This record gives sequence, C-alpha cells and structure tokens, in this order.
Amino acid sequence: MNRRPDIPLFDLFGETGGFPDTVHCERIWDRARLHEWVISSHRHAEITQVFFMRHGHAEVWIDGQPHSLDDGQFLLIPVQIVHGFEFQKLSEGLVLSFPAPVLAGMRPASAGLAARLARPAIGDASDTLVTLSEHLVAAFARPGPYRANLLVALAQALLAEICALAPTEESEAAGGAKMMALDALIAAHLSEGWRAGDYAAALSITPGHLTRLCHAATGLSASRYIEGKVMTEASRMLAFTQVPVAEVGYRLGFSDPAYFSRRFRALRGQSPSDYRSRFVG
Repeated sequence: MNRRPDIPLFDLFGETGGFPDTVHCERIWDRARLHEWVISSHRHAEITQVFFMRHGHAEVWIDGQPHSLDDGQFLLIPVQIVHGFEFQKLSEGLVLSFPAPVLAGMRPASAGLAARLARPAIGDASDTLVTLSEHLVAAFARPGPYRANLLVALAQALLAEICALAPTEESEAAGGAKMMALDALIAAHLSEGWRAGDYAAALSITPGHLTRLCHAATGLSASRYIEGKVMTEASRMLAFTQVPVAEVGYRLGFSDPAYFSRRFRALRGQSPSDYRSRFVG
C-alpha cells in the first residue's frame, strides 16, 4: 500500500465526528465499495474492531506486514494498530466496532484476556462466533429500552470467544499481568490525579520502564494510557449514571469542569454532554 506522510486516525474509517453508537455494525460491502474496495492504512485511538469474512478475500496490512483474510475467517484489530485492506470486489462480511468502555467492562478480568485483546489475531471463525455475530447485528438493528445493555453483553461474549480461538502466548500473559496491576492502581486512585511517575513508583519500576510496558501492550505512552483509562471511566459514568457532567470530572480528579470537557472531547471526539445523549432514550 502507498505510504502517507501521516497515519490517519479515525473513529470509523473516513469519519472523525465521534463514534455513533454503543457499538457499531456494518457490512464490508457498505464501506469498501465506496472506496473502490481499497481501505487505506489508518488506525483507531479508542476502538477495537473485528472483521468477519463471509465470502471473498482481502489482502490486509497490519502495522506494515501483509496478511490474508479469507472465507470463514475473523480478524481482530486492537486500538492503535495501523491497518489497511485491499478487498476482492464483491467480498461480503461484517465489520464490528467496539469502543474502549466495552472492553474495559469485561469481567472477570485476566492477564490472558488483556494480552489477547491487545494483539491482532486472524483465525477460523467458530460456529459460536458466527452465531454471536448474527445476534449482535440483529440487536444493533432493533430499537428497544435495553438495546445498549444487550449490545454490550453480546459484544463482550463475542470478544471472549475470539480470545478462546486465539490463545495468548505465555510472554504476552506476563506483560498482561503487569498491565493488570497498573489497571488496578488506576482504578484505586482515579480521583487523586496521579501521574505516570506516581504509578511507576507504586509499581516499584522507573517511569521509563512503565512507558515501555504500556507501549509494548497498547502502543501508547504511559501518560496517554493512564488518561485513556480515566476517560474510559468517565465514559462509563456518563453512559450509565445520572451524575452531572461537572461532578463526573470532580470524581476523576479534575478541579476545572471546562478542562475536563476539553480533555474528554480531545479523546472521544465529542463533549461529555453529547456523549451522554447517545445513551438516553
């Protein structure tokens, strides 16, 4: 694929106006044909994607390395992974997009789960994966008072099945255990405004080691990873509670509501109020 002077950062491919729903489902046909079946290299800051090829073929570039996606296979693309496609014309399948709060809410957590969802994977779809994808698409298309809850539950089940189909290497699990320790500290100190150096000290490692750990697991610096976790918690509170926006910021260590709103918009692409409005109804 042609190299570009920078790597586009999208919510959905070609879109920067904010993620449109609790999860997002679309056909490969719907977007690929609009771009002459070539999706140029890009990445997503806060979205994990799963592609399922029902029939057809795609040449896939993952962080610059070529791969193939064929009939009956799935592809997992974690956040920040650079990827692009050249689809065979008339290829058909699904593109399923999951924002960070969906993954963050998966329980019980484990080192293997965190490590697996941080690495790309290609494999043969199981009957269970196919069934879950069909249920997810049906729930996405159907309005209802508990639609968001159903979408999150199905998305998490689908991601768990992918983890089962693509087991984690032992070395990845070890790194995942360290990241889980960091995640536990972040959860315990959300309201205190800790910075990367504080977390490194609590883990008895240097700030440089912490940054290398975060970058290896997620492609992000320690500071960016920590801020992302804080904003993931903000997203949960906005989506699933009635706590006022300013109070959400206060609870997460922001003394200035305007600054909280600016940082939330910078990471999520929309204001806290606009984000909350997607979950009301």
